[in-house]
Amino acid sequence: MMGFVHSLHLHNAAVDILRLCLWLVILSTIFAPLERLFYLRHQNLLRRQIRQDLFYYFFNSLFVSAILSLPVALVGWIARKLMPEDLVGWATIMPVWMLIAVSFVVAEIGIYWGHRWSHEVPFLWQFHSVHHSAEEIDFLVNTRAHPLDMVFTRFCAIVPLFVLGLAGPTSGAGGSSMPVLITLAGTTWGFFIHSNVRWRLGPLEWLVSSPMFHHWHHTKTGPIDHNYAANLPWVDRMFGTHYSSEQWPDSYGIEAQMPDSIVGQLLYPLNGQDETASSQQAQVDA
Repeated sequence: MMGFVHSLHLHNAAVDILRLCLWLVILSTIFAPLERLFYLRHQNLLRRQIRQDLFYYFFNSLFVSAILSLPVALVGWIARKLMPEDLVGWATIMPVWMLIAVSFVVAEIGIYWGHRWSHEVPFLWQFHSVHHSAEEIDFLVNTRAHPLDMVFTRFCAIVPLFVLGLAGPTSGAGGSSMPVLITLAGTTWGFFIHSNVRWRLGPLEWLVSSPMFHHWHHTKTGPIDHNYAANLPWVDRMFGTHYSSEQWPDSYGIEAQMPDSIVGQLLYPLNGQDETASSQQAQVDA
């Protein structure tokens, strides 16, 4: 019996890895030509740190959801027990399109605050700085993140959905799959806004994030405490952290020295010596 279970786990793992390989091929087929034809900065396809970023692509895709499943399930159970029935059940009367729209906005506000805290709280910045240490930006930087940093941000996005009854078995049609839908949509758009393309979206940039909007968030020498929203830049406008410019940032990365090795990057938050993004901004302004 144990041998059968072990074989089943190996089979499922192999299927997951093959699925991720297929998605990587699809993403590369889309973005590699775009980043060659419409590049913002000329950089090699096999750029520095590409191996580390490939590791994060596979590792985070395989394990972050598994790590999240238990705490999210616990929050969902607590929400159903403690929240008033009228609040938890209000989503059941929504049409599906409204449920999706409201859930997306609620999750975006959760992402915004999780992301902002990751810059302003020194302990959280230790983990988030792995993502910001990239000095060359392309689509694959989207999944370059310490796994605990990604767990925290997604937790901040998903928890409000359960607390407000927008996700879970009591949330009506589509509610049980809402976290998956939002995560999939956000991840897909994340590859685009990290891509090395000089595209602008015109008037749509007020509504949805663009590569320029997010590239400014990755700047090393500019206003790095801005543009926290993942998909909806008007959320930054609402909380006073929006930044826009007609020029692209000059450089990317962080002031601190990030180890090159994967093990070094995973252990980096334990050294406790990095500074928050906000304190870096103070240095830039000075």
